[in-house]
Amino acid sequence: MDSTATDQGSGAEPSRRGSPSPTARKREALELFRGLPRRYDLLSAALSFWQDPRWRRALVGAVAPMDGDRVLDVATGTGMVAAELLKRAPGCRVVGLDQSPEMLSGARARFAGRDDGARIELVEGQAEELPFAEESFDALTVTYLLRYVDDPPATLRELARVIRPGGRMASLEFGVPPWPPARAAWRFYTAVGLPALGRIDSREWARVGRFLGPSIAGFYERHPLERLREYWQAAGLENIEVRRMSLGGGIVMSARKSGLVTDAPAEASEPPLATGSRAPRPSSSMQTTPLRRG
Repeated sequence: MDSTATDQGSGAEPSRRGSPSPTARKREALELFRGLPRRYDLLSAALSFWQDPRWRRALVGAVAPMDGDRVLDVATGTGMVAAELLKRAPGCRVVGLDQSPEMLSGARARFAGRDDGARIELVEGQAEELPFAEESFDALTVTYLLRYVDDPPATLRELARVIRPGGRMASLEFGVPPWPPARAAWRFYTAVGLPALGRIDSREWARVGRFLGPSIAGFYERHPLERLREYWQAAGLENIEVRRMSLGGGIVMSARKSGLVTDAPAEASEPPLATGSRAPRPSSSMQTTPLRRG
């Protein structure tokens, strides 16, 4: 599939700066996921003790899709979140974007022959340079992305760019449990248990098992949760909610794009896109809400 969609109804446009050369971090991510799609759904659930599907459902619940919405699912992978979005709102339309051709192939296989397959479009592209017009989606979901990008604040700004004012965004990331006993168990599992279990399946999953623990811990050393809140605020997102799940092993963040009106709205270069039944909810302040646990 091309890196940009071409039909007028998609709201897609060519990348504004051209396709960037993959950085070392992105090349590592592409290589890491190349051999995973065949059993990705099953093993991602099993290796998380069946918490990953629960977290994904919470992610979709946080963005609360509605019939008529147009939703962008970034880092769609094999389409698990996209399928949940269509299940929650049978009348919505979903665009799933991923940089991995292999993962997108798994997503195509998931939706082939399904009744709801006509309501999803799969696009190969990068979250740092989305091939879509500004404010062309009612909602956006993103899963396990920020550890694989070089500039999380800039990536969050790019994600927010394509959401209409008042639209919702939600993300799912792995977390490090804050409670000391749970954190000790998490460290043992990611250092010993996860690599060992991955080796039982394949070399590819063994590599994932060795990679995840240091990757997650290192990310939060560089970008603590409070700093992530600041990144979301700087991207124009408000009413930020943070929900720690499974003792903190999964973190769902959600927010609404500010509804402030700009001084000089840009002229539309194409007919306005349908935005479903959501009405923008203007707000004049940036707010965060207390952290939730689930």
